[in-house]
Amino acid sequence: MSRKPYPTDISDTEWDLIKSMIPAERKRKRGKKREIEMREVVNAIFYILRAGCSWRMMPHDLPAWQTVYSYFQRWQRKGIWQKIHSVLRLQLRQLEGRDVEPSAGIIDSQTVKTTEKGGVKGYDAGKKINGRKRHILVDTMGLILMVVVHTASIQDRDGAKLVLDKIQYSFPKLHLIWADAGYAGKLVDWVRYFIGCAIEIVKRSDDTSGFKVLPRRWVVERTLAWLGRYRRLSKDYEYHPQTSETMIYAAMTHLMLRRLARNHSRSTA
Repeated sequence: MSRKPYPTDISDTEWDLIKSMIPAERKRKRGKKREIEMREVVNAIFYILRAGCSWRMMPHDLPAWQTVYSYFQRWQRKGIWQKIHSVLRLQLRQLEGRDVEPSAGIIDSQTVKTTEKGGVKGYDAGKKINGRKRHILVDTMGLILMVVVHTASIQDRDGAKLVLDKIQYSFPKLHLIWADAGYAGKLVDWVRYFIGCAIEIVKRSDDTSGFKVLPRRWVVERTLAWLGRYRRLSKDYEYHPQTSETMIYAAMTHLMLRRLARNHSRSTA
């Protein structure tokens, strides 16, 4: 790499962890073969995520924004980011001595504003925000199990169904989910009947004043704080909710890569 590195660039160790899962450059039937380093494409995507700039503002020493955006879309359609994300999550769980399949999780949502870009959006009367909700389910380590982005007008109880319906066959050992009071009510029975899990509501005491860390719920709130480091996620800039979901998976992939690489450095020191 002849250019000066950016803080978001992945190291040799990080690249070794994912390069086998990155599709090779598409071969052209005609014309001159285009030479693109897939590592630089990944670096460019992580730069966009962390810096928060638009695709067209890609620095000139990175691959052309049209090329990077094309690969990002192609990998999104093929589910590459979700695949990489799942593999890294399993590796981190093994590293911590956990079962690769989680038995418990925590669910929560985050409402964010959208822009003039368009696409589906709605009004969250509770947060008084016009935009979308990011509904995430995490394991007890705070690693994301499932993401669903939907209009902010959908209640948390209904949005949770969109998330939990997707995990029914993906995480067979999952039997307990912690949630806040916004998920209480009919959802508890629905999850028990259709998903086969129990929902435990972690309530805030009426006698508590000021800020207080609540058991289990702090884990998912910490994950949302991790995602907040990526300025592209400060709002929902995407037209399609599916693209927003992919952005979240990509950001979490970057975080997990850093964590795995640090552990590798300590073990080889």
